[in-house]
Amino acid sequence: MNRARLRFLPAALLGLLVAACGGGQAVRDAPAAAPPPATAPAPPPLRIGLALGGGAAKGFAHIGAIKMLEANGIRAHVVAGTSAGSVVGAMYASGMDAFEMQRRAAALDESSLRDVRLFAGGLVQGQALQDYVNREVGGKPIERLAKPFAAVATRLDTGDRVVFVRGNTGQAVRASSSVPGVFEPTRIGERSYVDGGVVSPVPVDAARQLGADLVIAVDISSKAGGTTPTALAGIVNQSITIMGQTLGRQELARADVVIRPQVNDIGPVSFEQRNAAILEGERAALAALPAIREAISAAERSRRDVAARRRAEAEAARAPPDIDCGDSWVRRLNPFARDRPCG
Repeated sequence: MNRARLRFLPAALLGLLVAACGGGQAVRDAPAAAPPPATAPAPPPLRIGLALGGGAAKGFAHIGAIKMLEANGIRAHVVAGTSAGSVVGAMYASGMDAFEMQRRAAALDESSLRDVRLFAGGLVQGQALQDYVNREVGGKPIERLAKPFAAVATRLDTGDRVVFVRGNTGQAVRASSSVPGVFEPTRIGERSYVDGGVVSPVPVDAARQLGADLVIAVDISSKAGGTTPTALAGIVNQSITIMGQTLGRQELARADVVIRPQVNDIGPVSFEQRNAAILEGERAALAALPAIREAISAAERSRRDVAARRRAEAEAARAPPDIDCGDSWVRRLNPFARDRPCG
């Protein structure tokens, strides 16, 4: 009887070992509880920025460009303006649509903006322009406008570019529009400012600073056409044009799409051609629509790809390791598992 029990012990031990090996198999083959899917936040909506350049009376073309963009469902989320572009940009950022801006442009008496004062650093003081803009935007400071807005000016003492994103809207526009030799420099605090076109004819970089993912620039700047102006306004305008051409090309290269209304024949003070300028803005924006739509589609695809990659990385980081692979304790304990492929 004792011998029979002794013969039974090796068989029992072998059975326990087989059971243990089977247990190792169960550990390996049992499906692990799937972790909840990793959810990366969806990318925020694409922010479109509008960069409106300077050009005096040619600035009415901005209204036409905005009108055509809105008619095709393209609305800017942020707006930056230089000189004449800052005037239109402030009105657009205040919540006006292009039709309302066109109505107000038609009713504008430009003589009411010419507060001439001789022997004060310029022919035009600029206070009338400041008051006009503040009336049009309902007296709101920049930070309370309906859209983020920036007006670009130039510090007279250092020549540095200054981007106004808060404070008195009309005053910032006045500083941005203070054409040297025509307007008095605008005094804000302890500093004086002149036209932003001296350093940033089309404020693409300012639109980026406001958070734009994609920038549509409207370039109405004059091009030196080989003629020599004789009137004071023409001489000043030509000088600023020459100074700003190189800077303008460099900054425009950083825009996603550039709209170029054909307004070079409209003079800096030709306010009577406002309707022609608006029409040229519409034509140029219409011609640029295919490029704008393609740029928007490409930007959205890129953002989706980035979001998908981040989501995949998050899921990979949450995936549990295979506990029966590599040099794990289960694999070392289970001799039968050593001959099985891992994974």
